[in-house]
Amino acid sequence: MPMVRQLVLRLQSRPGVLAHVVDALGRAGVGIEGFCAPETIGRGKMRLLVSDVPKAEAALQAAKIRCEREEAISVPLKNRPGALAEATQKLAQAKVNIKCAYATMGGEGSATVILTVSNLPKAVAALAC
Repeated sequence: MPMVRQLVLRLQSRPGVLAHVVDALGRAGVGIEGFCAPETIGRGKMRLLVSDVPKAEAALQAAKIRCEREEAISVPLKNRPGALAEATQKLAQAKVNIKCAYATMGGEGSATVILTVSNLPKAVAALAC
């Protein structure tokens, strides 16, 4: 299972915040490969999977946007009913908690799920089965 670094931004939930983040990345030539941005009572915690983490960090810092790195797992799956259930059941059996999950669609017939988990090594071992 490939491990990936995603960026985590803690932001206010208000008009223009997402536009400001993605504009800073776009101007720096950083591609966004996936993101998750749920809201919780006036605040949001955005996770970004980007093409170039150091370049993204520099662009966000220049735009006065704080971010931190977080390790996650990139899980390639067949785009078919039950594929995600099989992967998450393996993690449940290994007693690994999924803290965040989001998906990016690949080409025809494939999908990639990004999982932030409580125990990376244990999750990688469970999914390798």
